[in-house]
Amino acid sequence: MGTVNAPTARRFGAAILAAVTLALVSASQAWAAPTATGMLPDGGTWIADVPANWNGTLLLYSHGYGTLSPADAPDPATHDALLADGYALAGSSYDPSGSLWALGSAVRDQFQTLAAVKRSVLPHRPSQVLAFGTSMGGLISALEDQQSNGRLDGALTTCGLVAGGIQLNNYQLDGEYAIAKLLAPSQSIKLVNFSSQADGAATATALNAAAAQAQGSPGGRARLALAMALMNVGAWAPGETMPGVYDYAEQERQQYAMEFTANPVLLFVETGRQQIEQAAGGNGGWDVGVDFAQLMRRSSYRAEIKALYREAGISLRQDLRALTRGANIRADAKAIRWLQQTSVPTGRLQVPELDLHTISDQLVPVQQENYYARLVRHAGDRSLLRQAFVGRQEHCNFTSGELIAGVLALQKRLATGQWGSVAGPDQLQASATQLGLAGGAAFVPFWPEPLSGDNGPFNPFTDSTRTWR
Repeated sequence: MGTVNAPTARRFGAAILAAVTLALVSASQAWAAPTATGMLPDGGTWIADVPANWNGTLLLYSHGYGTLSPADAPDPATHDALLADGYALAGSSYDPSGSLWALGSAVRDQFQTLAAVKRSVLPHRPSQVLAFGTSMGGLISALEDQQSNGRLDGALTTCGLVAGGIQLNNYQLDGEYAIAKLLAPSQSIKLVNFSSQADGAATATALNAAAAQAQGSPGGRARLALAMALMNVGAWAPGETMPGVYDYAEQERQQYAMEFTANPVLLFVETGRQQIEQAAGGNGGWDVGVDFAQLMRRSSYRAEIKALYREAGISLRQDLRALTRGANIRADAKAIRWLQQTSVPTGRLQVPELDLHTISDQLVPVQQENYYARLVRHAGDRSLLRQAFVGRQEHCNFTSGELIAGVLALQKRLATGQWGSVAGPDQLQASATQLGLAGGAAFVPFWPEPLSGDNGPFNPFTDSTRTWR
């Protein structure tokens, strides 16, 4: 299934991966002991760091999926650079007895951490409190923005799951179902209701094997392109040159590399689904009633898919009809209720928010930012949100300079009361470069395509396994 790069394993979690991999990741980091620690009412813990030259700003950091240990920065280099610039840092573990999908407690735990740090650690009241989150923590920071109620001044989400847990479940399920239905029709591959991490891993193994076999034939590659489109897989793989806009064969090759060889994406997805189901109390995704031809018509990948199907000499219309007719997975109404209450943004922002995303993200597709922008616009809070993009591959693959430039841009917005061009790629690039930190910066003008595989609003009378109550 390929190798695991250090940023992916560190930020998105790899509970089921080999202990050797985790050891290598840990060995590459050098975390200093925090200034202060504490315990939360649910048994979670928090940590905080306050530099001697504190500038009055506290960053409330929300870590990503894969650990229930506290963190107050995304990586040691960014941690040290922020402290050197005078920022205080704090963050919690979330509820240690729950699922790795910790949305049931995360927002509460973060605000309780904020209260504890203000009360017992900081020398005086902070002049600013900014939420700052990575991956799942980016979703948490967005939810904190919605629930700020005077406790935050701004929010910075990075590589965030800002489309929410239900969208995540559905577009991944659509793509997995397409692999199972079109590429492994004689097998009975379990796609939901996993009983354990091993159960999810077995599904990942079966789907990966089906994809590997399919990649060897034109028809298989065409059907893989359809499945990967439903999962919003980026067409710019690590170590590769970005393919041409009309080079559909190369786009598919790099999508396959991104999803199946450069990283063990489906292993994360399937074991992650098990953890979401554990937290929600059931399956939180559905494909019953989905019109796959309509999804195809709305997809930004449709030119690639049509070209590859035409080259292979197989019928796209027939495959889409088969997917629509065969879709029978229903969600658990209780799980949907829980996800809607804990894991889905409303877009109703209370404070200014800046989102950062790499343009080819194998775990949290950049198209989530398009969905989130529409959500915020529909809620009437478009003026509070800005989104910026880094021309780089892989999940959360930011330099410290890019992250700190995001913090500085958010602070400028708070100081002036308007965004202006402060969150544009040119100013962010200049700000990050001026910091002189390792890795440089790669902000680019960019806007993502719509999120593919949007199954629409949940209908409890047709999409669930039981009557809505």
